[in-house]
Amino acid sequence: MRIKINSLAAFLVLLAAAGGAFGQESKTGGEPQADVVRTWTDATGKFKLQATFVDFQDGRLKIKKQDGAIVSLPLTKLSKADQRFVSELLRKRRAAANAPKNDSKSAAQQGAGRASASADWPWWRGPNSNGVAAAGQTPPTSWGDQKNIIWKAPLPSRGHGSPTIVGDRIFLATADEQRQVQSVVCLSRSTGEPKWKTDLSQGGFPKIHSKNTHASQTVACDGERIFASFFHHEAIHLYALDLQGKTLWHKVAGPFNPKQYEYGYAASPLIYDEVVIVSGEYEKGGFIVAYDRRKGNEIWRTPRSKQLSFSSPIVAKVAGRDQLLLSGANRVSSYDPKNGRPLWSCAGTTNATCGTMVWEGDLVFASGGYPKSETLAVRADGSGQVVWRNGQKCYEQSMLVHNGHVYAITDAGVAYCWRAGDGQEMWKARLGGPVSASPILASGNIYLSNERGQTFVFRADPRGFELVSRNRLGDESFATPTICGNRIYLRIAEHGAGRQEYLVCIGGRE
Repeated sequence: MRIKINSLAAFLVLLAAAGGAFGQESKTGGEPQADVVRTWTDATGKFKLQATFVDFQDGRLKIKKQDGAIVSLPLTKLSKADQRFVSELLRKRRAAANAPKNDSKSAAQQGAGRASASADWPWWRGPNSNGVAAAGQTPPTSWGDQKNIIWKAPLPSRGHGSPTIVGDRIFLATADEQRQVQSVVCLSRSTGEPKWKTDLSQGGFPKIHSKNTHASQTVACDGERIFASFFHHEAIHLYALDLQGKTLWHKVAGPFNPKQYEYGYAASPLIYDEVVIVSGEYEKGGFIVAYDRRKGNEIWRTPRSKQLSFSSPIVAKVAGRDQLLLSGANRVSSYDPKNGRPLWSCAGTTNATCGTMVWEGDLVFASGGYPKSETLAVRADGSGQVVWRNGQKCYEQSMLVHNGHVYAITDAGVAYCWRAGDGQEMWKARLGGPVSASPILASGNIYLSNERGQTFVFRADPRGFELVSRNRLGDESFATPTICGNRIYLRIAEHGAGRQEYLVCIGGRE
């Protein structure tokens, strides 16, 4: 039996008729689970109904009563706690759906032999592609040269890509600017000792911005293969390697030779389902292209506008479907990641953006850039409705969304908290810049590094700004931190007799 409810009054009648089904709030504990009976409460807080989650589509929730009846009602008729429960449950399902799959386990689980891919950081923006570390972790909030340092490993050459971590291996992109060689290096996660280094290109380095590098992309790993994208010889190149560093295949993804602004390249490769996706955008034309992860065959290709931009594409399950999201070229755009076909777009941001888009519910958020400043929220249901916008910009940084609020840090190091639904400013605080790295959320804290080697830790709390700690390692930090397995992996540089990069593992002694 199915019961459809459209009004609060009808919901209250149903609850009243349920009799013995009402009781105290059930304490299931732990992460939200769909198959656990829980007590649902209406928006007034007066009535309760024990049922299990069934589905959520187009704003309507389906729950199953203990007598087997299916109840369908608008999510907005339920309490805020229930709305948060559904949001978190859907986030978990989205993360599981977007994880690379191979037979009954994800490829990351199979390739690394780990109990859970959430213990890893397999690609740009982490396991859920949104800058949020896996739940249940307790990474340190304070450290220094002699405090909470597990190991510190020197890195060859230069790069701004974040560490990618799968199993006991860490993968990073790096570039030797003197020899014009781009490489992928592998370190031991346990000790930081080098495992191997594979050189992938020689020569053809373009002129780039002084703050950029020839290895600013974060590599992606599906547990069996590593994917790295580089700009050289007037094109974007995509490489696939095995976990021992052997090159499996190499593709020229598309031409790329910007002259209007010679700033370089920054977009990281994206793993989705059975493909790896890479993009490139400049004044003579842009593209998004997907290749089969195993063999390197081109699966689909979609053109982008003739305008330079730097953002990495991302796939999110938003407004009921998987969407490939990308900002830049004065647009916020969505594509079908299965075939590259456009789903919707709307005017927004500015010419060039660097940050990766974020999302919550049916809203997506983008910011940029150059030459204008704008942050906006767009309804991702295909309408292209701009829900709110303001005049702030996160040019190089991506943002975070957590529990109905957007957290953003500008280039100058000013942190903002906006209410996701309407853009209301909750607070702002000056941390200190300049900032190129993106924030990471772990255990309720936001970790943010600036270019001078400082990392700020502050609470993700809309009620007010609360600084937890201010830490320093080295005197340069452009890369976004990686947080997994209760540890922080931070790519820094020190300037003494010369510049030397390090990867530092930060954690409590176990």
